[in-house]
Amino acid sequence: MDVYEAVLKRRTIRIYKQKPIDYDILEKCVNAARLAPSGANLQPLEYVIADDEKILPGVFETLRWAGYLKNGAPPEGKRPKAYIIILGNREIKKSGFEYDAGLAAGSICLTALEHGLGSCIIGAVERKKLRKLLGIPESREICLVIALGYPDEKSVVEESKGDIKYWKDKNGVLHVPKRMLKDILHRNGF
Repeated sequence: MDVYEAVLKRRTIRIYKQKPIDYDILEKCVNAARLAPSGANLQPLEYVIADDEKILPGVFETLRWAGYLKNGAPPEGKRPKAYIIILGNREIKKSGFEYDAGLAAGSICLTALEHGLGSCIIGAVERKKLRKLLGIPESREICLVIALGYPDEKSVVEESKGDIKYWKDKNGVLHVPKRMLKDILHRNGF
């Protein structure tokens, strides 16, 4: 699949098969993130891969899932098999990791997709609790958490009719409304 196809195919996935993920794939995801653009090439980001069965439940408990869905968190037996936590090193840069972290997250998700994985970028995190669980030093800001696993749900894009809230149908298919290109694109000015 080419890059444009991958971008169109990548959807947020929150329900996963309980198949373990090969560590080499997770490492490739971080390597792709490492090579993402970085403001002034400061490269302030670091990463924690969490894939140990003993700590996965603890990481899961620090995350808030799918605000638009009733019971949006993955149920027991359908949860992520790994997480990549994106950290900002405050010893390199004091603050403002949003752009670098967003670019890194995109690279992680596209690399994961190439290997058959689904992903969910999560910003709603109980940071103090996650910091303690993973022993993350105070000098590192927890930017984002990427949940990963082999997909066990279908997610489809549909045209937004003014409402951007995603929803699940009776078959469990996730519908994600997106604004139309013609409504957001302006050429040579507004």
